[in-house]
Amino acid sequence: MYNKKSITTFYALCVLFFAACNNPPQSGPVDIESQVSVRELKFDGSISRLISTSGTVLAINSVDLNSEISGHYKLQTNPRTGRPFRLGDAVRKDELIVRFEDNEYVNNIRLSSRQLSLEIAENELVKQKELYERGGATATQIRNSEISVSNAQYDLTSAMLNLEKMNVKAPFDGVIVNLPHYTPDTRVTANQPMVSIMNYSNLFMEINLPESAIEHIQPNQLVYITHYTLPEDTLKGVISEFSPAISSETRTFRGKISIANSELKLRPGMFVKADVIIERSENVIVIPKNVLQTARNRRFVYIVERNVAVIRNLVTGIEDEDNVEVLEGLNENDQLIIRGFETLRENSRVRVIR
Repeated sequence: MYNKKSITTFYALCVLFFAACNNPPQSGPVDIESQVSVRELKFDGSISRLISTSGTVLAINSVDLNSEISGHYKLQTNPRTGRPFRLGDAVRKDELIVRFEDNEYVNNIRLSSRQLSLEIAENELVKQKELYERGGATATQIRNSEISVSNAQYDLTSAMLNLEKMNVKAPFDGVIVNLPHYTPDTRVTANQPMVSIMNYSNLFMEINLPESAIEHIQPNQLVYITHYTLPEDTLKGVISEFSPAISSETRTFRGKISIANSELKLRPGMFVKADVIIERSENVIVIPKNVLQTARNRRFVYIVERNVAVIRNLVTGIEDEDNVEVLEGLNENDQLIIRGFETLRENSRVRVIR
């Protein structure tokens, strides 16, 4: 018979046997490679420090033309379309848009009479000068004849200006942005709106900038203009003027931006964003801001050296929304890890994928 000690020993050996079967010998720790993507660095980046504001763009050249006299309304034909002028039509400087007809008004101007009076006065002056040379007229008589000529010229010029009031012409090249409707040939009184014209190939924008920005603002400073519905379509402008005075209520100062809009991408009245460039660096290393790691008041990134992730501590410069300038810590041709860096540690093995 087996004693209790033998049975206990047998059970212990069985337990050790099964434990050994369920836990095979393990090898040493396995160094797993992390897959990463990299970007080779070059001194070819540019980055700007911006002050952003917003506002409404307006046309530099804009005019509302009213009737100066009463008369029968005649909307003119657009020579480029062959039909009466309409909203949105382009017009050229001195082009006739509306004409008034009023025979009584024309008769009262007496243009022909004034032209004849000037001709008579000029002939009389010539006659007096001839007499003066022969001793038959005095200097006073010549002077009086010169006054008569001058008065006749003023009268004729005044008559021609009054006649010109019958015409509504474009004062500059532009586009019709308002054209009130009047029934043709109806009589319209003076001081009625006739047409509004804008030339918005050049725009301006009034802005308010924070007090802290005043030391950075200079005339002709570059500004990027972006419409909120067209974020990829950026135009350029410049600071054209600004006030040196700070508002005690808003702690801001006023300025104006001139915007070149030759392709007419912006329309007067649009609300836009303006980014004023106060600092810019060219031909520098610029990296995406999202690859920066922060720990213990230091900023660092990972680069690849011989298939190993290496930490580089950075000194940074200008930053924008997406990128940052690197002043120290990275060199040209370094392989910056831009994807897969989140779980890395110093000297982690990596495999570069594209």
